[in-house]
Amino acid sequence: MRKFSLKDVITLTLIALFFGVIYWILGPIYTTLTAALTPFGLAPAANDILEGVWVMAGPLAGLLFRVPGSATLVETLASIVEMFIGGQFGAAAVIAGLVQGAGAELGYLVTGYKVWNWLSLSLSVIFVTVVTFIREMIFYGYSKYSLGLLVMLFIIRLVSTFIFSGVINMMIVKMLQRSHVVSN
Repeated sequence: MRKFSLKDVITLTLIALFFGVIYWILGPIYTTLTAALTPFGLAPAANDILEGVWVMAGPLAGLLFRVPGSATLVETLASIVEMFIGGQFGAAAVIAGLVQGAGAELGYLVTGYKVWNWLSLSLSVIFVTVVTFIREMIFYGYSKYSLGLLVMLFIIRLVSTFIFSGVINMMIVKMLQRSHVVSN
């Protein structure tokens, strides 16, 4: 099985730093979006709309590095960066990052870390969507919502995650491969 090279470690660290800053920036956007959706009874949807961005680092790392644990590692490191630069979620961000990374990792685990294409990325997107939705049900009271609201929130989360962690991540991987920052 492939191991991290020095170039991988540097790239992995830069990705974690980059996404940590993005996650930090998303905090106030999340708060504003929540406030805007509250009068319509849709405040929980703010999290699901943004979830695809919040989980991007894990699926991207798995596809880029092709090393078991890379999705969990990068997502967790990004959440640590978010916490240390003053993200509004504090240490809870690190727990979320660990769960998000583990969810993303499952998609690559299912393929035995042997398939590195749309299939494995799609599985990663599906697993991270399901795992993070379960986390919301446990920690944030989603289980108290009506079935209709739950279905709507799950669909929003799945679409957001597919767009950001699927489509955009695949575009990022292709650009990095063309520029020879990472190998094919």
